[in-house]
Amino acid sequence: MSATIDIDNLRVGMFIHLDLGWWAHPFALSSFLLTSPEQIATIRGLGLKRLRWSPEKSKLPEAAAFQTSTLTPGTPSELQEAVAAADAAAAAAAEAAAKTEAARRRAALAAQREADRICAEQYAEAGQAWKIASDQVQSLPQAARETGEALTRALLDKMMIEGELCIRVLADAGGDRNGAHALNVAVISLLMGRVFGFSEAEMMDLGLGALMHDIGKLEIPERLRLPDGLFTAAENNQYREHVAHGIAHGQRMGLSPGAMSVIAQHHEMADGSGFPARLNGDRMNAPARIVALVNRYDNLCNPAVASHALTPHEALSLIFAQAKSKFDATMLNAFIRMMGVYPPGSMVQLTDDRYATVVSVNSSRPLKPRVLVCDAAVPVDEALLLNLEEVTDLGIRRSLKPSQLPVAVQNYLAPRQRVVYFFEPALTGVVAAPAGPSGTTTREELAA
Repeated sequence: MSATIDIDNLRVGMFIHLDLGWWAHPFALSSFLLTSPEQIATIRGLGLKRLRWSPEKSKLPEAAAFQTSTLTPGTPSELQEAVAAADAAAAAAAEAAAKTEAARRRAALAAQREADRICAEQYAEAGQAWKIASDQVQSLPQAARETGEALTRALLDKMMIEGELCIRVLADAGGDRNGAHALNVAVISLLMGRVFGFSEAEMMDLGLGALMHDIGKLEIPERLRLPDGLFTAAENNQYREHVAHGIAHGQRMGLSPGAMSVIAQHHEMADGSGFPARLNGDRMNAPARIVALVNRYDNLCNPAVASHALTPHEALSLIFAQAKSKFDATMLNAFIRMMGVYPPGSMVQLTDDRYATVVSVNSSRPLKPRVLVCDAAVPVDEALLLNLEEVTDLGIRRSLKPSQLPVAVQNYLAPRQRVVYFFEPALTGVVAAPAGPSGTTTREELAA
């Protein structure tokens, strides 16, 4: 149950709901617990007079009593008693250490799950904003631009922070495929722009162009929006017309020239083999070169026919081995460094023979991802989250398709049907556990 409250009566400990678009405030989520007076001051600056809050979710301060006790150790007079006491103390210390370690692990897992929840909620709000913009394109083009700009600005505000970011794969509930593709391309493209030090204006063009790069598909039949390799020549030509339709929509929306170039060039290739204008890399602008690469990667991971999907590792390897000439070499190398040899979503076997799924990659240390490990001795809801940066004697041996995993492992790790990416601040203190019997990390070459 929720109630409304005057903005002047806000208190730390209230669980409040901002009935605003995700882009219209600076907080990570639209519903959250107030934990500081600074948050309250920020909310009062939004111009609201009243807002909703949930008393049952709130944690208002209450008086608490604390008791202390003093333990007075005995003084044994016999050697045997002293030895027994020492043994008992050692056992108690070991038990206390085990409890402390278990508590640390539980706390780390709880922090990870909370990060999962926040990341998923942010993604859901971003997806809702994209759907609003998409629905506005044909009837309210200027409103679509404003919504898209607000979403891009919100992504940038939450992304352009001090410190490192992790690229995270989310469990996908199967929502709108077009929206998931647009957000995947936008998020990864913006992270690439961050790597290259793009200016604020360039980041806005890159993000908005990436969000709207396929908007022309609104004008072609739904069955032609996702090429499956079985199109006739006529159907393929009709599919390619989505670029021209996208340019027309962009003009009606009043998009900037930079964002327009992304829409116009996202299917061009550095070797001149793309469409519609067969531009080479020298004639493509930098944001468009990034989006062309990320668009290809996501289409390999999330094709129209699910059985044709490549794992993230396979997609990266295929691009590197067979399509290097089609993409800007500098950007392709940066993309591989950022995503890692085993991008989030990859199913892997560790050097101790256990199976795992790559959960997230720190963009500055991509060869040491965080993995969720299948261990029959550990319940699924307490599955080990290992930070391979902290487990020095454990690494990744190889990447696998989900179908190559034993059935029990598939049931445990629940491979995702669709690879959905978002970002989060890099976490510290992620659970580390002892490695198995194997030693140093071995890595497959990208060209393999």
